[in-house]
Amino acid sequence: MCNFKGIFSSFLILFFIHTNFSNAEEIKIPKYDWTFKGITGTFDRSALQRGYQVYTEVCASCHSMNLLSYRNLGEKGGPEFSVEQVKAIAANFEVTDGPNSDGEMFTRPGRPSDRFVSPYPNIEAATAANGGAYPPDMSVLVKARKGGADYIYAVLMGYTEPPADFQLEDGVYYNKYMDGNKIKMSNPLADDLVSYADGTNATQAQMAKDVTTFLTWAAEPHLETRHKLGFKVVIFLIILSTLVYFSMRKLWSRIDPKD
Repeated sequence: MCNFKGIFSSFLILFFIHTNFSNAEEIKIPKYDWTFKGITGTFDRSALQRGYQVYTEVCASCHSMNLLSYRNLGEKGGPEFSVEQVKAIAANFEVTDGPNSDGEMFTRPGRPSDRFVSPYPNIEAATAANGGAYPPDMSVLVKARKGGADYIYAVLMGYTEPPADFQLEDGVYYNKYMDGNKIKMSNPLADDLVSYADGTNATQAQMAKDVTTFLTWAAEPHLETRHKLGFKVVIFLIILSTLVYFSMRKLWSRIDPKD
């Protein structure tokens, strides 16, 4: 009898847990139309260059991109800045190098071969400067988050006023696309926060779209190459299947059904 009661109690607990999870509101991430989606998708070069500008002027003060080098900005399939532009971009940053002949570290202007300069010397410093929340490295952030580019864009555009009965702790902000609707990062974007070099109107939506495009390229720099290869493979398989089909028809047509 005791065993039966124990089993029955466990069943009730599991039932209520399942019911609560089933009734929990699932956050739906909208689907957006990106130029890089689909088997023939490609990156918009202008969007990539604008996205790098948004990252540099807005995001780079907190978020690192340790897996990227400045020379990647000039590679085919990416933002495709010119050689001179890449050198100028890299030279804008101070890089710690050394030791020199005296055994001391020193700083110098960046070079195209250098990795993106991190805003903090280590993880502990980054965490301490952001109220205990570590700002994640953005190199592969798009691939690390479920929903990818759609999720990143949705979060950037998801800052709204919380419902009247929603409680927020100090230093926490409401975002309708975050789990629990809470995020420790304040809204990083606002209209006209940057002045685009190409004259594009820097609305919040435009900046969110551009920086998401840039982050997608950073996470998948060979995306266009894969799409081109995949397209060729599909065409090859279609041609091969067609040839095999007609070859088999010709082969079987020689066989007399009466034999």
